[in-house]
Amino acid sequence: QVQLAESGGGLVQVGGSLRLSCAASARAFGYYFMAWFRQVPGKEREFVAAITWSGQSTYYADSAKGRFTITRDNAKNTVYLQMNSLKPEDTAVYYCAAPRVFTLATMTRLESYDYWGQGTQVTVSS
Repeated sequence: QVQLAESGGGLVQVGGSLRLSCAASARAFGYYFMAWFRQVPGKEREFVAAITWSGQSTYYADSAKGRFTITRDNAKNTVYLQMNSLKPEDTAVYYCAAPRVFTLATMTRLESYDYWGQGTQVTVSS
């Protein structure tokens, strides 16, 4: 069982930055593929970024490329999402997620993930 807890959300102006954190209570955290999703009310939760267990490979949605960076610290059981050059359309609740079994081909799909955090709100004001 993996429990995930996000933090770091808040209100920021356009062009600003935020760093989200996701702390995991998993003894084998270092073996888990981790991802970030986000959701706007009335819309489906969407993939933002993901990182392999070693941190050597990262993946991003087109909307995040060049502005967001996902990293992890396995010694701290934590994954991060550094968000720069924020836009109003980045406003959403951000969730971290982990699958029991990782499959590259399906990493952007919600149903691929078994564990979810409670989410943290990010609001970008113009």
